[in-house]
Amino acid sequence: MTADRIAIVTGSARGLGLAAAVALAKRGTRIVITYRGEPSRADGALDAVAVAGSEAIALQLDVADVDSIQQFAHALPAALEARWGKREVDVLVNNAGVGRWGAVGEIAPDDLDALLDINVKGTILLTQAVVPHLVDGGSIISISSMLTRRVTVGSAAYAASKAAIETFALGLALELGPRRIRVNTIAPGPTATDFNGGAMRDDDGMRDFLAANTAMGRVGEPEDIGEAIATLATDGAAWITAQRIEASGGALI
Repeated sequence: MTADRIAIVTGSARGLGLAAAVALAKRGTRIVITYRGEPSRADGALDAVAVAGSEAIALQLDVADVDSIQQFAHALPAALEARWGKREVDVLVNNAGVGRWGAVGEIAPDDLDALLDINVKGTILLTQAVVPHLVDGGSIISISSMLTRRVTVGSAAYAASKAAIETFALGLALELGPRRIRVNTIAPGPTATDFNGGAMRDDDGMRDFLAANTAMGRVGEPEDIGEAIATLATDGAAWITAQRIEASGGALI
């Protein structure tokens, strides 16, 4: 059952995070939306969760900012209790991330800093901050990438940042196993979002090439990934942990 559960979905104001929040909400899960900047950035996600038949609150979070992570973790229990009479969550979806691209020898130091600060350091520190507020028997799902297994020119640094999260999940699964907390990663393939400038969504030539090299014959949609995340959070996946699950429609096999 997922009804009456609470899930934190980072970076859920748009893209894959929003799709995950909606998919979880359709199963009755209540959502903690996170956003950067102005509170109005969460309005669309709050409305989408309501349309999906559930409830949500929005808390500010910048995973690249250690102080912001600490403030989020401090505010979380009181916010949960005020809205739902609980002080713990059942699911953490580490979705917030960034893409930076460049061939070996060309990746800029600032871009590398962003990859490490957001994709790696941010995910690890946020997870560390949320685990004390996660119920025994809960679930942690982090977003990796198909590129950790099929790197393309210019993606090596990004892929390395995501590979770090896959390895982190293995260790975390072992450490949290005694609490029956499952830890997994979802590795999306090419998906039509605004990520990487919206190339998978807006570049018809790229979409046609990828569709022709994907077993299912198309580029993924955000809902495809959101449903995979929500399914992995259910009791039906209670015996799945320390796994990397690719959701790519069979791209580049």
